[in-house]
Parts: sequence; structure tokens; C-alpha cells
Amino acid sequence: MLTKKGAATRLRIVDAAAAEIRERGVNAVTLEDVGKRSETGKSQLFHYFPEGKEQLLLAVAQHEADRVLEDQQPHLGQLTSWDAWDRWRDAVVERYRRQGVHCPLGVLITEVGRHTPAAQAVTRQLLDQWQHEVRVGIEHMRAAGLIGAHIDPDRAAGAVIAAIQGGVTILMSTGSSKHLEFAMDLCLDHLRTSAPAHR
Repeated sequence: MLTKKGAATRLRIVDAAAAEIRERGVNAVTLEDVGKRSETGKSQLFHYFPEGKEQLLLAVAQHEADRVLEDQQPHLGQLTSWDAWDRWRDAVVERYRRQGVHCPLGVLITEVGRHTPAAQAVTRQLLDQWQHEVRVGIEHMRAAGLIGAHIDPDRAAGAVIAAIQGGVTILMSTGSSKHLEFAMDLCLDHLRTSAPAHR
């Protein structure tokens, strides 16, 4: 069990590693780079990550995955009205617009996740949890008659997550959030107009 100071030091190392990866890519980053950025010595790095870079990459993956979901709360857990869905949509777009090309989802999926099976498992867990949250919202709205009964909540939630991920990937390449906005708006419009009152 880490002390408060120890936990802070470990987090500083993980944050430094994530920043280095965003800027330079996984392959170019060394433990020495992370040590310099986090102002920690080699002995400290191996104290918190005795298995070396692979263990540190896994910690970065978990940290970035946690950030993706935390950044969307409380909206993601309260998808019980169209106003709530719109607030969630705006929060997602604003967060990624603010982060630009340096986003945790990008680091997780396009960088860290490609290099270690353990990090890929973290990515799968993130996407499963994210899809679950969206599915719960769709199920609630469907039960209230605000989404058509013919909509499959799991497939629809998966499509929403895929649309977000695609939009974020383009944002990371171009710096523009418009494709993310278009993708989310199209998904939400489809869900809205599926209700009997709109058909």
C-alpha cells in the first residue's frame, strides 16, 4: 500500500510518461526521458515499476482509460432525458476540442494499446464499460418511449462509441472537432427519430 506521498510520486511518473508518449510516441520514449520529466531518479522509477517500461506502459494505459470515463461524468451516468444526452454530447466535444491532438483516448488506442497485450486488455475494458454506460442510457430512454422499441441498445451503444472514436482519430490528425460533432449528432438524431412520435 502506497503512502500519500508515494502515490503522488507514482502518479507524477505516470503523467510524465503519458506526456512523453503523446509528444514522441511509445518507441522513442525511454525510462531516462520519463525520469527527467518527472524529476525522479532511476532507483525511484524501478521502485514503483520494478518490471520496467512494460509495467509503466500498462500503468499509463490504465490511467488514460480512467481519464476517458472520468472526463465525461456526471453526464455519462445520467443519460435519462434528451437534455441530458445533449449535455453529454457537448461535454465530450468540448473536452476533446480542448485537448486537441493530445487526448488520453488517442494515447491509449493508437500508441500504448498497440505495444502490449495487457494494455489492449485495458482498452477493451474501457470500451466495454463506456458502451455499458451508453447502453444503460438507451435502455432507459427506450423504456420511457423516447427511443423506438426496435432499437437494439447494445448495437446502438457500440455504434455511438465507434462514432466517437472515429471522430477523435480524425481530430488527432487534423486538429478539427467537426467530424466528432457530426458523428455524435447523427447518432443522437437517429435515436431521437426512432421514437413512435417521430415516425
